[in-house]
Amino acid sequence: MPGTADARDEIDRRFMAAAIRFSARHAGLTATNPSVATLIVREDGAFPRIVGRGVTAVGGRPHAEPQALAEAGELARGATAYVTLEPCAHHGRTPPCANALVAAGVARVVGAASDPDPRVSGKGYAILREAGIEVTESVLAAEAADMMAGYLMRSVRKRPEVILKLAVSSDGMIGKAGAGQVAITGPVARRQAHLLRARCDAIVVGIGTAIVDDPELTVRLPGLEGRSPVRIVLDRNARLPVASKLARSARTVPVWLAAASQADAGRRHALEQAGVRMLATETFDGSVALPELLDDMAAQGMSSVLVEAGADTARAFLADDLVDRIVLFDGPVRVGDGGIAAPFDADRLPPGFRLLRDERFGPDRCREWTRG
Repeated sequence: MPGTADARDEIDRRFMAAAIRFSARHAGLTATNPSVATLIVREDGAFPRIVGRGVTAVGGRPHAEPQALAEAGELARGATAYVTLEPCAHHGRTPPCANALVAAGVARVVGAASDPDPRVSGKGYAILREAGIEVTESVLAAEAADMMAGYLMRSVRKRPEVILKLAVSSDGMIGKAGAGQVAITGPVARRQAHLLRARCDAIVVGIGTAIVDDPELTVRLPGLEGRSPVRIVLDRNARLPVASKLARSARTVPVWLAAASQADAGRRHALEQAGVRMLATETFDGSVALPELLDDMAAQGMSSVLVEAGADTARAFLADDLVDRIVLFDGPVRVGDGGIAAPFDADRLPPGFRLLRDERFGPDRCREWTRG
């Protein structure tokens, strides 16, 4: 039988894993705040039980801790709180979450990821300890940090996390020249790709993909249609057709055009009349300046960007060393003659990435790599 410390460590990991899964509930919906979860757990019987749950609300407020404490009520007194991110310590119109935990009388707080925000870092835990609350830090910290990687990236590096997604055929192609969209994976894998969209703040494509494929780039999963992210087209010359699916749906799901100031004024005006927003863009060597674009996106509060682009745009993000995560779907389909070669595949991965996940969806395989 494991000792008391080992048993408690196992319980901590189990409930923290549950909290991390719960935090995914509002991923992509919490504006500039991360989607954080809190579980309030009591041990007043044979087994510990959850008496309160909270996840950062849509729009970013209220935070997870006060929601979980409200649900637990008096059962929070003497309980353990599991938080996926260090409780905030700065005052606004409402008290910090660390103080709310103290006032509720919790006996112990188990935390996962650390918050790099200087208003919080270390200060939330200090408030708890000064109140006599036992604090255990860094339980499943890497897993929690991975769930809120976009927020952490924007906090530390002042730009969104960039996720590059590719679907590669069995003969190493991502499409076929002049054929528009080519189905490389099956329906289950495609639904997973839509779920990935739902968790991001924006999708980026190049103008070539926007013209040739005429994509919608929305989330088309039952019940999640309202979670379609902002669609951004790298289009310095404002060539996006007004009749495209993107422009025609711009008043329903936002479309931003990264266009240079020198782009044709008539085309810009026509697109703006359709509801497309112009995003002032710098250019470098005849292309959209990607680092500056990401800076501007972070300033708009965006934390996660999904690049669903053609080979040229994928190579551009890689060349500027801006890719933080790679999601690669491999399908059994063979494209054949006229195929567009993938910029890389699982055997020719850019350096500096480590495998994080390897899953199968029917006949398709999905692997995910992150930096580090």
